[in-house]
Amino acid sequence: MQLIILGSGSPLPDAHRAGPSTLVRCAAGDLLFDCGRGVLMRAAAAGSAAGALRALFLTHLHSDHTTDLNDIITMRWAMSFQPTPLTVFGPVGAASLVEATEAMLETDIGYRLAHHDDLTWQPGTQVTEVEHGVVFEESGVRVTAAPTDHAPVHPTVGFRIEEGSQTVVIAGDTVPCAGLDELSDGADVLVHTVVRRDIIEQIGLPRLTDVLDYHSSVEDAARTAARNHVGTLLLTHLVPAPSPGSEEEWTALAAAQFDGKVVLAADLLTVEVGS
Repeated sequence: MQLIILGSGSPLPDAHRAGPSTLVRCAAGDLLFDCGRGVLMRAAAAGSAAGALRALFLTHLHSDHTTDLNDIITMRWAMSFQPTPLTVFGPVGAASLVEATEAMLETDIGYRLAHHDDLTWQPGTQVTEVEHGVVFEESGVRVTAAPTDHAPVHPTVGFRIEEGSQTVVIAGDTVPCAGLDELSDGADVLVHTVVRRDIIEQIGLPRLTDVLDYHSSVEDAARTAARNHVGTLLLTHLVPAPSPGSEEEWTALAAAQFDGKVVLAADLLTVEVGS
């Protein structure tokens, strides 16, 4: 199993970090988790594309995790030669989001249908709203969902991907909670969104300090990894983005709570799971 960070950024635009998105390559194909800004540009750099995705999994419906859903729907449809519906798994509300996105694209869809004689079908999606339990099983790959805690954003889910003895967990945005512990138990890699509480408190802007009560700090994520005997903790969705030369500060904060391997995400970082 291979893990590729397509976007390690956050809602704050960054010249070097695309929006939150993680690609898991496995026997079932390319599985995409969240689709923040620039996801298909990063996917192209990783040798993937909208048409190559076996499924898209959404952890929650915050805009920074879903910004480029429209691009995936459009490119999967417009670059295909036969109907290839996009399979989407997400929390309750995902179906409404996809429906609204397709409605937003209605004018563009009409333009393309009118212009391309060999494009005779509408974009297609197959959405399954998930809460808890196995949501996908194919080619020896199993994906399990469990509820997380990103209140007042509700519902939110994390995902556990298993192939043979290899396990990756995508936490999404959450504070420590029972659902995340359930998913993370014994995982090879835990991909966890984090914020730097110390920096944010020092800045002091209310709009920024507001994020502290529904995101895990670096230390929170490290304690979750330690409590659940995770092999590697991969820190992503970094708020604020690390300034050049400060990367070791982030990993040191985690290492003080967790004695496993700590990795700070960068776009296109690739991890061979289990190696």
